[in-house]
Amino acid sequence: MPEKNPSKITVLLVDDHSLVRRGFRRIIEDEPDLVVVGEASDGDEAVRMARELRPRVILMDCALPGTRDQVILMLSMHSESTLVRQSLDAGARGYMLKNAVDLELVSAIRRVAKGEIVLAPEVVRPAGLKGERTAGLTARELEILQLIVAGKSNKEIADELALSVNTVSVHRANIMDALGIHKTAELVVYAIRNGLVNIS
Repeated sequence: MPEKNPSKITVLLVDDHSLVRRGFRRIIEDEPDLVVVGEASDGDEAVRMARELRPRVILMDCALPGTRDQVILMLSMHSESTLVRQSLDAGARGYMLKNAVDLELVSAIRRVAKGEIVLAPEVVRPAGLKGERTAGLTARELEILQLIVAGKSNKEIADELALSVNTVSVHRANIMDALGIHKTAELVVYAIRNGLVNIS
């Protein structure tokens, strides 16, 4: 089906401000692998358009029910962990702030389309999200664990998160120590089985 075509990530924009939608459309359509398939100004219109257009990603600023085949990336001016938790519990796969720089937004769209949970660096990941056991890992460790499971090297993780390779190595060691695991392959299996990461 068209929405599964990996060459284009289709995006539905939902915001009650047309200027905001126009700004996000401009950012998204600068990217060859992203395409805006529609815009909605309220929840009712968003639900109707989501069913009709079946976008891969819904970029919006309020919770949207009934879109199991799409992933929702929330946009908000607020970084409080309570709002983040409510959004994720309602089914959103990402939470970004509206002042996110262009590259962060584009990256977030691509990552939620792949099945990852993406949170803005400024927001605190709520502990014990529904369906997840964090095993006492910090938000940064969970972020690094997600990238380890994705098969990225310490250098690739360091580049993606703007950290030093040494810092990533320390985090990796701390993750393994916290979980009592000493091999990467075992770490990947454990993380997936225990819902510590999200896979597409």
